Amino acid sequence: MAGVAKPLSALLLCSLLLLCTSTAMIHGKKMRLASSRQPCKRLVFYFHDIIYNGKNAKNATAAIVGAPAWANRTILAAQGHFGDLVLFDDPVTLDNNLHSTPVGRAQGLYFYDGKDVFTAWLGFSFVFNSTEHRGSINFAGADPLLNKTRDISVIGGTGDFFMARGIATLMTDAFEDDVYFRLRVDIKLYECWEKA
Repeated sequence: MAGVAKPLSALLLCSLLLLCTSTAMIHGKKMRLASSRQPCKRLVFYFHDIIYNGKNAKNATAAIVGAPAWANRTILAAQGHFGDLVLFDDPVTLDNNLHSTPVGRAQGLYFYDGKDVFTAWLGFSFVFNSTEHRGSINFAGADPLLNKTRDISVIGGTGDFFMARGIATLMTDAFEDDVYFRLRVDIKLYECWEKA
């Protein structure tokens, strides 16, 4: 029995190495992992969310599509907006100026999920189609809105950000009533793929 275990272990090790090598060459790209806890890529963007309030259809980039029974779909609910579901298609810029030329779009949803604490859950993508970046970065996670900074997960991507993994630190950069907010998104990728 002991004579069979060594060849079986060697076979499993060789199979694992082959799997890792073939996975690293997916779509002609090779993976680069961050070393020493330093990100392999770092990016900072801003996205600007303008919620439709019944009067701003021309420049609104987000809309309440679900609301609790005591609320409506043009004004965020009371009680920390609990139960509101918002879809958005927001401009992404390199600086905090809403009127800067967008480098992409933030597309996704957030819903206010804390009844006693002001918090939301986010699921969205940054979609790029510019000379500098092509593809998407996908994000998901809890957003405790009262914290100065919050981390959410980078769960994947396409194009220049193929299978990216990392952390995005969010910071509310501006907030105007219940209509406009701007988030600063500091992206630190710890798993990057590059063209081979």
